[in-house]
Amino acid sequence: MKAVLIVPALNEAAVVGDLVRRTPRDIIAEVIVVDNGSTDATATVARDAGARVVHEPRRGYGAACFAGVTALPRDAGVAVFIDADGSQRPEEIPLVLDPVLSGHADLVLGARKLVGRHPMHAAAGTRLVARFVAWRWRVPITDFGPLRAVRVDLLRRLDMQDRAFGWPVEMVVKAAVLGARILEVPVSHTARLAGRSKVSGTLLGTVRAGYAFLSTALRAARHEP
Repeated sequence: MKAVLIVPALNEAAVVGDLVRRTPRDIIAEVIVVDNGSTDATATVARDAGARVVHEPRRGYGAACFAGVTALPRDAGVAVFIDADGSQRPEEIPLVLDPVLSGHADLVLGARKLVGRHPMHAAAGTRLVARFVAWRWRVPITDFGPLRAVRVDLLRRLDMQDRAFGWPVEMVVKAAVLGARILEVPVSHTARLAGRSKVSGTLLGTVRAGYAFLSTALRAARHEP
């Protein structure tokens, strides 16, 4: 199956070029960087590094991810997602991609070691919502990490609606409702290499993201067959 990497990016010119160049191109056929309304040279840097750049002026993590999905080539079999801030290592893409390519999973999440490497309030909020989702839908997850791989046919069936912070949770919950095989694997995590987090950098941003995570999960519960 052809694997394509989607990288949502907002003002990540200092990091995104290196990330694109480090992407293992023996297993990733194409890198799509979604410029989410950047005011710096993110798009130019990404393009010069070898990525195809898609522009999504409407701000929002989910909006950027959805634009990347819309831009997938017809023959793409697996979509891989990673953030552009350098907190995840592109060299570890095989960890989430291989179980999908081998037919052992439909959605693979990279579980980060957040303690000591992520703001405490952000790590606690993410873990709390992950525990709820794991309990409610009986899925073996502890995190909603940005490094993940999903079969494109499944992704299109999910009918993703969230255009903001709730995108990662919506994907997991809807996949679980459909009976998809969900797997979690450990991956590295470091502080972002440059810039400032749009979500976990402030307490307010973390609260907003946590509320979006939880409300997304609860909406899915109300509409579950």
